[in-house]
Amino acid sequence: MQLAQVTTPASDRGYVVGVSLGGHRRRIFHQHHATTHDFTENSIYVRDLSEAYKADLIDPFDFLLFEISPASLVKIADEAELTGVTSLAAETGSKDIVLANLARALIPAFEKPEEASAQFIDQMATAVGTYLVHRYGGRPIATSTRPRSLSRSQEHLAKSLLLENLDGDISISEVAQACDLSRGYFIRAFRETTGMTPYKWLLSERIDRARDLLRTSNTPLAEVAIACGFADQSHFTRVFSTIVGATPGNWRRNL
Repeated sequence: MQLAQVTTPASDRGYVVGVSLGGHRRRIFHQHHATTHDFTENSIYVRDLSEAYKADLIDPFDFLLFEISPASLVKIADEAELTGVTSLAAETGSKDIVLANLARALIPAFEKPEEASAQFIDQMATAVGTYLVHRYGGRPIATSTRPRSLSRSQEHLAKSLLLENLDGDISISEVAQACDLSRGYFIRAFRETTGMTPYKWLLSERIDRARDLLRTSNTPLAEVAIACGFADQSHFTRVFSTIVGATPGNWRRNL
């Protein structure tokens, strides 16, 4: 049974990318014909918004959607060293496990935005954008001869800025700009220099600071959580348990 029909006029908004989180079928109308597509879990679509769209949504659907403006696409391509990519190849219903996994990694941040750091969102947005231009931008990946690591002064500045914002309120873009680098290049260079992405490095620093406080003081767990940049005690407990393998309270008692 037809659930609904959707029509969108052509616009200059760029591209929309959808990742199917469940099963769905839709019938898409083209100029002289129509096609029916089964979107299984982890299948995707890439649609150019400059083309008018009309489709019958046959089943309920659950999609994670990304919209990329023309200016953002050019910026992402430049940062990925694929200058000249101004469009994405259309896809409808094809399976893309890599893109699906990148998209799913963002779901907890959407569900609990108060616990999501700006670094994590920025980093994942860069990963999604870089993958899209590499996979669907239609240009071969160039081999760069540029050095990938940060200079000593850039590394010091980046780490200082991150540590000054333990709660993650400073974005990767802001840190990259302070280092006079593009966001994408900065993430790659930081990982090459430290062995970790900025988000992972800062998370490790936050956990180390929490362990120091737990080891050397009787500070209540709720206060340790805030001092180390976590949203609250429950957020702190979940992250600490995942990384350390024990809750903060148990870890302190077992010292």
